[in-house]
Amino acid sequence: MAGPLEGKVALVAGATRGAGRGIAVELGAAGATVYVTGRTTRRRRSEYDRPETVEDTADLVTAAGGRGIAVPADHLDPAQVRALVDRVARERGRLDVLVNDIWGGEKLFAWDTPVWEHDLDDGLRLLRLAVETHAITSHHALPLLLRRPGGLVVEMTDGTAEYNRDTYRNSFFYDLAKAAVLRMAFSLGHELGPRGATAVALTPGWMRSEMMLDAFGVREDTWRDALDRVPHFAISETPRYVGRAVAALAADPDVARFNGASLSSGGLAREYGFTDLDGSRPDAWRYLVEVQDAGRPADTTGYR
Repeated sequence: MAGPLEGKVALVAGATRGAGRGIAVELGAAGATVYVTGRTTRRRRSEYDRPETVEDTADLVTAAGGRGIAVPADHLDPAQVRALVDRVARERGRLDVLVNDIWGGEKLFAWDTPVWEHDLDDGLRLLRLAVETHAITSHHALPLLLRRPGGLVVEMTDGTAEYNRDTYRNSFFYDLAKAAVLRMAFSLGHELGPRGATAVALTPGWMRSEMMLDAFGVREDTWRDALDRVPHFAISETPRYVGRAVAALAADPDVARFNGASLSSGGLAREYGFTDLDGSRPDAWRYLVEVQDAGRPADTTGYR
């Protein structure tokens, strides 16, 4: 039985692990052909020095029912991005979904460190990886996406526009990067909307990425063991949850109603009715405001 995205072509930029991998797999599960990019391959690791590879992600996409195509790429290099888009155009002749999930800044920001004390090289590198890469990718990929009406661009960030407007996010550089991506979606919405395409910003909640699970010393099947130390981790979600959000947006013929908007995985789960892998429907950003940031004890009742 054909999936709702059968015949569609997606590019998930930054799909080696985390949200990018979860999105790529769910797009594949819906039947799409998914080009996945990243800097960590089976032959060469990025400075993250982690085991996940872009080829592994492509294999997971194919196993889910789509067609995964791995293209190692550094999105700071315009020539590499141009070659990537040229390949998609040559092989498929279309691009229906672009997901800008390039990040790479986990080791480059210092928590609660003012800008004058923060390592400047690390901060500027973070901004290049989190902002410049998205601009380069959109510059080269959007002409292909606009060849057909109905294209979708998803700018991945951390935090909704409403939450980030009122909340300091970790450090000057981190805060600036996440705010910039939110604004990118708003700006792209103005430029794409009149041309028949849609742009949105999307945030997962507290995501159980590979790096997060490692940081807490747990696995996906034992993640609740971390709750004694980090009780609010109870609201967390898998990367596949935000993947299902993207797949739902991509299959929605009325997705233009969200053009330029800031969206969350939990909010879209209410809109479309999908769940996380365990059948729950975590709403992390509402939980953060009403429980965690309010100083209340951890209790996800009514939030997942």
